[in-house]
Amino acid sequence: MKCVRTMRAAVAACALLACLSGCVTVAEFRKLERDVRDLEHGGGGVATSSGRGGGTRLADLAVRLDGLEREMEAQRGRLEVVEHQSLEALQEARAARRAAESSLSTGATARTPGGGPGRGESGPDVGADELEAYRNARSAWSDGQAETCIDRFRNFLQTYPSSTFAENASYWMADCYFMRGDYKTAILRFDDVVKDYPKGERAPDALYRQGEALLKLGPRYGKAAGKAFERVVDEYPRSARGVEARKQLELLGSG
Repeated sequence: MKCVRTMRAAVAACALLACLSGCVTVAEFRKLERDVRDLEHGGGGVATSSGRGGGTRLADLAVRLDGLEREMEAQRGRLEVVEHQSLEALQEARAARRAAESSLSTGATARTPGGGPGRGESGPDVGADELEAYRNARSAWSDGQAETCIDRFRNFLQTYPSSTFAENASYWMADCYFMRGDYKTAILRFDDVVKDYPKGERAPDALYRQGEALLKLGPRYGKAAGKAFERVVDEYPRSARGVEARKQLELLGSG
């Protein structure tokens, strides 16, 4: 029965991801739910898990669920990439325009967001170099090159600590650690984003991803993950991540 309850929890989780990705039909999940319910109660003409037929049926359901979960995880990742890339494109366009306007107004010196001169750099080409360095790091992230994007974002932040892209660079570097499977470091880096840019656009994303990284560490970290999701709901209730955090809390039984 414990296995069946686990299967039912998996079906519920899969259903949530299905809503996000649209990669599987609701009918498929309803059929899986009925099959699991039949296994649990021994009804509907399906043998219980204590019988030979029930064991085979349970194994078949496990295989089907595993395949659907993998497909939905891939779709979820692609949706997140599209969402963030769209935001990045808008922010990059704004930053490029500001850099061009600053260059025209000063005639020489590139300016940081705070209004002071760039760190040890001057001249009309500084903005272009900065943008190229950021794009190179983002390109490594897009290609799934975790080690390369970590190095490039780290170098970018060391070279341009006051850059318009510093907040995004910090966020994506944290995500590179997540991509690499180094969830403990990712948690620390996402936390840095929240601490350094509490009013920034990336703060709710970073806090939510911190919760995801905690979940990746296993059940022992479920309570800590719940705290992270609660902060998203409390501190950034109107953000898109606020809605997702509420769903996570429901799954964790904390909502």
